[in-house]
Amino acid sequence: MDRWVNKVAVVTGASSGIGAEIVKDLARAGMIVMGLARRSDRVETLKSDLPEEKRSNLHAIKCDVTNEEEIVAVFSQIIKDFGGIDVLVNNAGIFNQSVKLTDEDNSSVIKNTIDTNILGLILCTREAFKSMKKRKYPGHIVHINSVAGHVVPIMPSEFLNYNFNVYCATKHAVTALTEGHRQEMVKEKLGIKVTSISPGVVQTEINSAYTPEALEEIPHLKAEDISSAVVYALATPPHVNVQDILIKPVDAVI
Repeated sequence: MDRWVNKVAVVTGASSGIGAEIVKDLARAGMIVMGLARRSDRVETLKSDLPEEKRSNLHAIKCDVTNEEEIVAVFSQIIKDFGGIDVLVNNAGIFNQSVKLTDEDNSSVIKNTIDTNILGLILCTREAFKSMKKRKYPGHIVHINSVAGHVVPIMPSEFLNYNFNVYCATKHAVTALTEGHRQEMVKEKLGIKVTSISPGVVQTEINSAYTPEALEEIPHLKAEDISSAVVYALATPPHVNVQDILIKPVDAVI
């Protein structure tokens, strides 16, 4: 990770779960980290988990990735204040397990999922790439995907009310977008890497249908496991691009 010391990383969805662990790990590694979230106050509180000498590395910034104008303004301000964006981690994502594709009046939930998981990722990548290209910098873009981006899981019988609705479709899109972004970066000849990290069940707020009691019976990952994979991908030599990382807990059924 030495090449990234004092370099700028932007992490979306940084207020909790996987995003919170990523911003802390990158700040500990010496990066200047922009933690983007709608609840930026929660990102600010993460500083207390860092060594005192690393707390100034983490900056909490309010940003809703479903709002294009807000994305453009925030990324432009980061570039102005910090000189550029070297690493982007597209972590922001939502998943409402209580809604089915066939439910009445489900439009707002479905649209919000698509806007967050697909369009937000595309727009944030576009703005980060603009900074990398302008400076001809070999940066790294990481998409936090899901095993649901590779298969449509069949849930165990005890989770009959657990609905994937459009979530799997959005994560399959992330899998396709990873390859699309990689191909575009190859044409640019700037050495920019693109990585997709696809976890199985992770103990985070997004999996609210899994109660702590239920998780005791189901093999699952922790948020720090996924953050460690981000650090691993970033730490690879400049000529190595780890495109896909699929992470499952031992004995996982899905």
